[in-house]
Amino acid sequence: MQLTLGMTLRDDATFDNYFAGNNRQVIHHLREMMAGCGEHFIYLYGEAGVGVSHLLQACCHEAKSPAIYLPLSEPHLTPEVLQNLESIDFVCLDDIEHVLGDCHWEEALLHFYNRVREQSNRLVIGAKALPAFTPCFLPDLKSRLSWGLVLPMVELQENEKITTLQLRAEQRGLLMSLLVAQFLLRQHRGNMTTLFHFLDRLDKASLQAKRRLTIPFVKEVLAEDEVIISVHE
Repeated sequence: MQLTLGMTLRDDATFDNYFAGNNRQVIHHLREMMAGCGEHFIYLYGEAGVGVSHLLQACCHEAKSPAIYLPLSEPHLTPEVLQNLESIDFVCLDDIEHVLGDCHWEEALLHFYNRVREQSNRLVIGAKALPAFTPCFLPDLKSRLSWGLVLPMVELQENEKITTLQLRAEQRGLLMSLLVAQFLLRQHRGNMTTLFHFLDRLDKASLQAKRRLTIPFVKEVLAEDEVIISVHE
């Protein structure tokens, strides 16, 4: 049951739609937590594109009790957003590194951790790096970031990325050959987040042009996007 503060979950950000690879244990711990038999705090970290945000949103999609997803990279958010959130059963705070280093945010997060613990509710943090390598000033907050489980997410292997990309294309009714998938992987340097965004673009372009996904067609769409970017610069 996802609650909202103006943050919309991606429809495709589900556990079933995530190719886990070597991250199966992460999903196991998250599902245990959601079932009420695991840790109350999980700190999930990994480089952009490995699926941290995907899994935090998947938790909110699958949660049976009230849950909320907050990406702290949203510029309009202020520390006051954390007030009373401890009463929600399942809270997912993403992109925490965007607010660390700000004394007002750090104080608010420190007290929020304490309140969540008092309420015996559950909190998942999404980040790019280990707590020790975040720009966190308050030692007490850095300590709390390590409460519960600290879980790394690892990047998929190239063959796993290709499989994931082809499956996502198939879900959209698109047939993606191995050659096209390999070409896209090279173009986007293996970053799955940008690949999935570009797949959305390809889906619309393919439908409008009534064309299959071939390398020449993909190159045309890439060229169009480059023109649009240069116009807006």
